[in-house]
Amino acid sequence: MELGSVLIAVAGVAGTLGGALLTQRGLERAKRREIELVRGHEEVRESRSRRRACYVELNRDARQFTTALNRHLHVLGERRVEESDSRALEEAKNAHRDRYSEAQMTASDDVLMRASIVNQALTTVYGQVKRLERGAPGPGETRETAARAQHEVWDFLRAMRAAMRHDLGLSDEAESRRADPRAASPDGR
Repeated sequence: MELGSVLIAVAGVAGTLGGALLTQRGLERAKRREIELVRGHEEVRESRSRRRACYVELNRDARQFTTALNRHLHVLGERRVEESDSRALEEAKNAHRDRYSEAQMTASDDVLMRASIVNQALTTVYGQVKRLERGAPGPGETRETAARAQHEVWDFLRAMRAAMRHDLGLSDEAESRRADPRAASPDGR
């Protein structure tokens, strides 16, 4: 009988210790999952914050480049282009180029597609403006055609901004479609 009591006591102690050990392991696993979940949320928040900063700067620099092109076109029509005029245009172009390069590594695919359209349009207008400045315009290039092309960039900028807002969860997809200049008509104009 004493042996039975000892075995029962040993089994009880082992069960108590084993249960405590299993409970501790379960708590450790739950804590690890909680830490991973928190870390995941922090990574999502940091990624969104990086994208937001990138988008703000890309939007600002693309708009400033567009404005600088407009100013340069006005200068071409009013007077001789001075070094300070060319420098201001080059600074705006370089700032946009740097932001666009950053966006290529940060932006979502939809935003990057629209940023690429903006970049191509700005590069095209810049080329026209510089050829006009040198007095060697391409076929059909005039200050008026360059001004129209520069004005169209604003539509592309609106579409890019709407895609950025949608990516950041600040607007719905319908707003993005309304801002898309190609959605306005079947031929994309």
